[in-house]
Amino acid sequence: MKLDRIGRDIFVILLGTCIYAFGLVFVNIPNHLAEGGVTGITLIFRALFGINPAISTLVLNIPIIVLGGRILGRRSFFYTIIGTVALSAWLFIWQKVTFNIDLDHDLLISALIAGLLGGFGSGIIYRVGGTTGGSDVIARILEQKIGVSVGRTLFILDIVILTASLTYIDLKRMMYTLIFSYVFSHIVDAILDGGYSARGVLVVSNKSTEIAPRLMSELERGVSFLHGEGAYSGVEKKIIYMVVSTRELSEVKRIIHEYDEQAFVSVINVHEVEGEGFTYLRPKKKLFRSKAN
Repeated sequence: MKLDRIGRDIFVILLGTCIYAFGLVFVNIPNHLAEGGVTGITLIFRALFGINPAISTLVLNIPIIVLGGRILGRRSFFYTIIGTVALSAWLFIWQKVTFNIDLDHDLLISALIAGLLGGFGSGIIYRVGGTTGGSDVIARILEQKIGVSVGRTLFILDIVILTASLTYIDLKRMMYTLIFSYVFSHIVDAILDGGYSARGVLVVSNKSTEIAPRLMSELERGVSFLHGEGAYSGVEKKIIYMVVSTRELSEVKRIIHEYDEQAFVSVINVHEVEGEGFTYLRPKKKLFRSKAN
């Protein structure tokens, strides 16, 4: 089972680097859009000195990979080597392929497509614990140490590199590159968050035992009771906790207020849900629901 998982992870890393490199070679470079991180530096070297990004990617990533190996552990070190080598290989391969994406020189469309391809490719790599070296390693270190999201860290690092990219692109293309970076970071975060939008709901009410069965019945979601106590009153209460989709929030509030208009309701952003009874899968709704007698 462990070997199967490692094989699956390697396949995902190879696929992700393939998609990322494809977007870089066929969208970013032809439309003169810069990049962030080490990849952005390789594009600067390409524009100013004619150095192939496939080569400079490997050379620049060597010290960062060593740092990543010491901080992120053996598994991340192994995956980072695979990701970096695979990215360089795909960059080399795609540059040899005669192919053209006709975007009619529309920089906005180019920025959006580049962000989608790059964000999706990188996101699936990060999701299995891999990286493509460079700023990816730095971003994962910050995520591990201080909890800053990978997408946000990459966005900040991109701005620094993009400023340096003004040595070979004009201000107009840099602004479109910022759009690319914004889309890129949000796609990465969406994939790392599980590809769905969910909310955790905490309900403090004196009628929790009446509200909970109704929520379970109508929404077909699991509900848990947390035991709490009022700091001022000292009264023990059952606190309802459940995870729902954003579209179900209004229904949750409607049901709660039918029983207790004074109920305290707190809505929390949920990035990922795992575990028995909490796996976030939208339930299949029955066409006809039988009414209780």
